[in-house]
Amino acid sequence: MHYNASHPHPFSTRKTELIWDGKYDEHGNRRTLDIAAATLPLQLIESVDQPRSEALATGQGELFEQQHQRQDDFRNRLIWGDNRVVMASLRREFSGKIRLIYGDPPFNVGADFTMELLIGDSKNKIPKQQSALEAVAYSDIWGKGTDSYLHFMYERLTLMRELLAEDGSIYIHCDPTMSHYLKLLMDEVFGADQFRNEIVWLYRKWTNAAGYFQRNHDVILFYSKSNGYLFNKLFNPNSPQAAKYERGWDTNRVSGVKQLIVYNEEKAKTEMASGKYDRIVYRLDPEGTAFADWWELNYLSSKSNERLGYPTQKPMQLLERIIKASSNEGDLVFDPFCGSGTTGAVAESLGRRWIMADLGRFSIHTTRKRMIDLQRERHTDAKPYRSFDVYNAGKYERQWWQKERLKGAEDEHRRVVLELFGAEVLAPQHQPSPYLHGVKDGAYCHVAPIDTIFGRTDVEEIAELLNANSDGGDQKVYCLAWEFEMELHQSVEAIKASHGLTLQLIRIPREVMEKNRKSALFLAPAYLHAEPVYHPDGTVDMRLTEFIPDFAEIPSKQLDKMRDLAAESPFDFIDFWAVDFAWGDMPDKPFTHHWQDYRTSRDRTLLTESRARYAYAEPGEYFACVRVVDVFGCDTDITVRVEVPHGSITP
Repeated sequence: MHYNASHPHPFSTRKTELIWDGKYDEHGNRRTLDIAAATLPLQLIESVDQPRSEALATGQGELFEQQHQRQDDFRNRLIWGDNRVVMASLRREFSGKIRLIYGDPPFNVGADFTMELLIGDSKNKIPKQQSALEAVAYSDIWGKGTDSYLHFMYERLTLMRELLAEDGSIYIHCDPTMSHYLKLLMDEVFGADQFRNEIVWLYRKWTNAAGYFQRNHDVILFYSKSNGYLFNKLFNPNSPQAAKYERGWDTNRVSGVKQLIVYNEEKAKTEMASGKYDRIVYRLDPEGTAFADWWELNYLSSKSNERLGYPTQKPMQLLERIIKASSNEGDLVFDPFCGSGTTGAVAESLGRRWIMADLGRFSIHTTRKRMIDLQRERHTDAKPYRSFDVYNAGKYERQWWQKERLKGAEDEHRRVVLELFGAEVLAPQHQPSPYLHGVKDGAYCHVAPIDTIFGRTDVEEIAELLNANSDGGDQKVYCLAWEFEMELHQSVEAIKASHGLTLQLIRIPREVMEKNRKSALFLAPAYLHAEPVYHPDGTVDMRLTEFIPDFAEIPSKQLDKMRDLAAESPFDFIDFWAVDFAWGDMPDKPFTHHWQDYRTSRDRTLLTESRARYAYAEPGEYFACVRVVDVFGCDTDITVRVEVPHGSITP
């Protein structure tokens, strides 16, 4: 297309503007954000109210409800997934309803995200790098440098603005390397007239800078959605003006004297010198001075009681100032990059409702433990708190990938998986069965569909098929799936023992969905075994007996070392475990925490037998669910049959 004076290029009529690759199409037309394509149903996977669930487990439910006053029926939400998908999915319920958003997005392309993880109850540490999922996401964010980062942030800021209430505010945390770009971007999304403050957070860092001044501050950009935004003025109680006394220059208290009370010392001296008043009283403001946009707050040191071992963790005092200033009790606060969960912890403590999201499993795991800890603390102190639920996008993200990228073709899905697995793809006419889709190292490969869970029925079908065509030799099949049925290992081992058929379970890694992916790490799923413990009074507990961690999120160069450590001390890799005693026979319901135990940075011990003493209402057969989360944030579930015999229930 040719442009001239009578047909100018769209850019020629624009003034000062921030432009990045992806903002306009090849014709100069502004690209629109396809929110509908990113909208997916969120899957409820956990329901957490630890004190109440524990009370119900021991038959103290009614007493608990009498002693505990709930704030309201709103359940806070912790969501695992890409926040673009999360926010698009929240629009239907929360558009225009969130009073405050705080976001701490990645803002340093060269950042080192390696962290040290404690193993077991010792002081041994192992390095944890970004998971494959996070690494791919981060490469997408910075794939084209500043351009792709700005496009990433533009989409998310647009969604944040839609979620904000008309009187709501947003604070975006960044550093001086990106703050100037984000300032222009937020001017465009929210309007330059809605800019309120560029807040400087000054902190001390004991590092040696070479060639430049020590970099000791971050920037927080504060915008509102409208001019009618909520703002609570905060005062510094430590300022020199915060004293509850008055100072007078004339101490004579004679009836009828002319007295003036002022709050400014210089004005007091001037008025006293003028002779117009018999008495001048200089009174210091008991509230102190209002906070300015320069905040000097300590960075979290390695010895801080708040420290959780999360690399981007922010101090609670920082979030407390933001949440107090731009929300009231009962308001809804949202953090789309929640990290270690500081926003939710502070919001809960201040009586706000909250929603948090993050892409990283380790972030969700860290936040879940932190919020359970806070529930326990507030319950012990007789302070109200809200329950929370854990969500993810689950298989819906995979369904979107198949629909949008693969155009709905299941064969294309299998081809992508098999090629990344290093297997030969069998054309349909060459497949001995619809169950067998490829060949690797002389073994057949089965690829389960996107929206199914590979289970016992699939195992039996494959076994019968291969037995019918067996020449008597040992056979092996790779079974690749996104999700596996609980306790599937038992079925696999039984078939191996009876038929000499080895079924190798392999988890399909999420990174196969990424564009231009050339390789992916395929690993076996975790293995877990537990058994019930029966007490004389008829109550039940659960004991962990075997565990092999999930290595899906471990960089390949660390894999051998992690396997050796896990073989030596497998329970050292358990960071958290919980029991839902009322799970039922594979019900379609979220996991409910009746009991849990977990390691903290200060207490590395972990029980391997629960102390719930769960009381079933009557004798019979029940199913409990045991959930284990390893130190990398990966969870594994199994069901355990519980048989309560007649005569064992205490009246």
